[in-house]
Order: sequence, then structure tokens, then C-alpha cells
Amino acid sequence: MNQKANWSFLRPSGDDSSIGATRPAGTQDTGIPRTGSRVMNWIHEEPGEKSDPGSGGVLPAAERRWYAVFTFPQSEKSVVRQLDLRQIESFLPTYETVRVWKNRQRVKIVLPLFPTYLFVRIETRERVRVLQAPGVLQIIGNGRENASLQDSEIDLLRFGCKGKKIEPYTELVVGERVRIKNGVMQGIEGVLVRRSHNLRFVLTVEAINQHAAVEVSAEDLEPLVN
Repeated sequence: MNQKANWSFLRPSGDDSSIGATRPAGTQDTGIPRTGSRVMNWIHEEPGEKSDPGSGGVLPAAERRWYAVFTFPQSEKSVVRQLDLRQIESFLPTYETVRVWKNRQRVKIVLPLFPTYLFVRIETRERVRVLQAPGVLQIIGNGRENASLQDSEIDLLRFGCKGKKIEPYTELVVGERVRIKNGVMQGIEGVLVRRSHNLRFVLTVEAINQHAAVEVSAEDLEPLVN
């Protein structure tokens, strides 16, 4: 009688240096100890999915959260590359600005919106993989737990970066308190200011105490009633 192979779909938890066999492409070794007959356990995970050892299935991407990461100065882009190698979802907000060189030549350059900060979307168990990335100093929190950000905050930053309608805001934040009332960013609160005859919605990322000014339409805002 032919013996059927028994494939267990479990979350990987160790490294694969001790495995002598060649694994199929796109698979990971689970790191589960093997006793008796040599049994290989492999799993293939789709992007945005993680395995849940308790259920034997796949953990939805929605259960991961966004966190701010503090990096060495001028290391933000290299940290993003390192996180990508570790299959960690990350987001580095950037903006365009114009610099004038000594020869009076005007050049557009792209800079991090929040110097020394970027964001990662992870489960708690993935913290170690983030902290092991060269250039990472810490995941922002209060000492006991990490401070997560709302998805809508990241969506607003992505919106501003994509449309090139975002810039750092370093002035005193004074203006009318408003809230976005439409779209995926609905419910985000901020301060409405004017700059160069345009309206700017100033978002305060409280986890890192940084501000970003995003160009928005007045039709998408409503005043906050005290």
C-alpha cells in the first residue's frame, strides 16, 4: 500500500539553516522539530497573509496594525530596503521640495516627510524582525506596548504623497478644528490652516509628535463642535 505524504500547514517559527533538502519555490520551513521519519513541513503564504498556528489557517492581513519606527538619521530609505528583504510591509512618506545650489540651479529633490521615522504594518510577533533590521532604533511606544496608528491616518499620508500635495508643517498649529467627512479618510480630525491662498489640513501624528500639511478641498471638511 502506498503511503501518502502528510503536509502540515503551520506558521514558520525558526530558521531553515538545518534543512538539507531543497524547498519548493515560494515556501518557508516551519522550523517544527522532526522526530522519527524525516517529515518536511512547508507552507506557501500569499502576500498580505500570515499563518495562525492556533487555527491551522491563515491570519487576515486586517489584524496587523501600523506602527511608527525610529531610525538612525538619513537611514530611512535603507531601512525600507532591509524591511522589504524581511517581508515586512513598510511605508516611508516623502515629499518634493526645491533646493537652489550654489550655481543658482534649482533642483527638485525627494525627502522623508518625517525625518528618522517610517511606518510598518505588523503583528506583535513580527516586532523582532523589525528591530533586527539594520538602521532601526526602536518601535515607538510608551515602554509597555507599541502605539498603533489608525489605517485612516496612513491613508491620508498616502493620499498626500501620491498627489504630491503634502509637506511637513513645522509652524505653530493654530486654526479651526475640522474633520474629514468623506471617503476612506472619513473621521480624521485636524486643524485647517491657509498657506499660499490654499487650504491645508494639518494632521498631527501623535505617536511621533509630528505634523503634516495636506492640501484638501473645503467640501470634504466639516467644523468640529466643542
